[in-house]
Amino acid sequence: MRALVTGAGGFIGGHVVRALVAAGAEVRALDRDPTAADRLPGAAEPILGDVLDPFALRRALQDADAVFHLAAVYSFRRADAALMRLVNVEGTRTLLQEALRGRRRRIVHTSSCATCGPVAGRQATEDDLPSARELRVPYRLTKLQGERLAMAAAREGGDVVVTCPTAPVGPGDRGPTPTGKMVADVARGRARGYLAKSALNVVGVADVAAGHLLAFERGRAGERYLLGGENLAISEVFSIISAAVGRAAPRLPVPWSVACAAAHIAQAALRPLGREPELLLLDEVRSGRLPHLFDDRRARAQLGYSPASARAALQVAALAALEETGPGAGGLT
Repeated sequence: MRALVTGAGGFIGGHVVRALVAAGAEVRALDRDPTAADRLPGAAEPILGDVLDPFALRRALQDADAVFHLAAVYSFRRADAALMRLVNVEGTRTLLQEALRGRRRRIVHTSSCATCGPVAGRQATEDDLPSARELRVPYRLTKLQGERLAMAAAREGGDVVVTCPTAPVGPGDRGPTPTGKMVADVARGRARGYLAKSALNVVGVADVAAGHLLAFERGRAGERYLLGGENLAISEVFSIISAAVGRAAPRLPVPWSVACAAAHIAQAALRPLGREPELLLLDEVRSGRLPHLFDDRRARAQLGYSPASARAALQVAALAALEETGPGAGGLT
């Protein structure tokens, strides 16, 4: 297999590159960050380029029979909203146009569980959609818009499969992603409380990468697959992270309404300074209104997807976050 991976220097993208190399594929690793090449396995061919550049994509796609499209911006900062629209939507549009041109090739488009839910009162599946209220968050909206482009391409005959990772954790989350920042904040002792009644579906990033290869091999064109792990209360997530690094777990349950009000106040206070809060981002708090519970049985049944323990993944992620960021202290996440 000759595969192109976009966003190859990112958190999930880097793990997909390693999984492909380990499986014996020839890999071209596209990323706009010139330092990404330093983090990739030697067998991968690094390519400096942007998914918004059709000419760079055309060159990168030469002779490729597989495309793993992971280039995206994952952020809850309103300052990044325009960039998310540009990369998550227009970048996907450009990638699909170029990848579907000429030779037939399979495309695995990486979306997000945010395009499926959460849903009040139960676990969300691939048959669900987020509510209009959830789509007020630019990240969720742009990921859904990008996914709809991929699904439309599949309806028009393109060999396109969609993956929807839940909350991946593990080593290499350099950004970090909002999920990685949560792990780091707890591991460093910056989190003093947690959202009451909140929950996450947690999965190891290596399992998500393996799920991408399974989607390529066994996925049905025009289908989307949740790549999840285990549904855990956020209090349990924090306890596992804290225990892994020898800290006391945050004990203060904060009602969502209180956290949301505090986030509004923090945003209003920092807006005149052109800044956003570090621990109380309004869109991130908004995203925690409902427990993020997901059902990934479709991927398990159709792909043979079988993730390992979420507890073990959190333990590894906590230690990695501590090594990468060092000690700290602070408030609520």
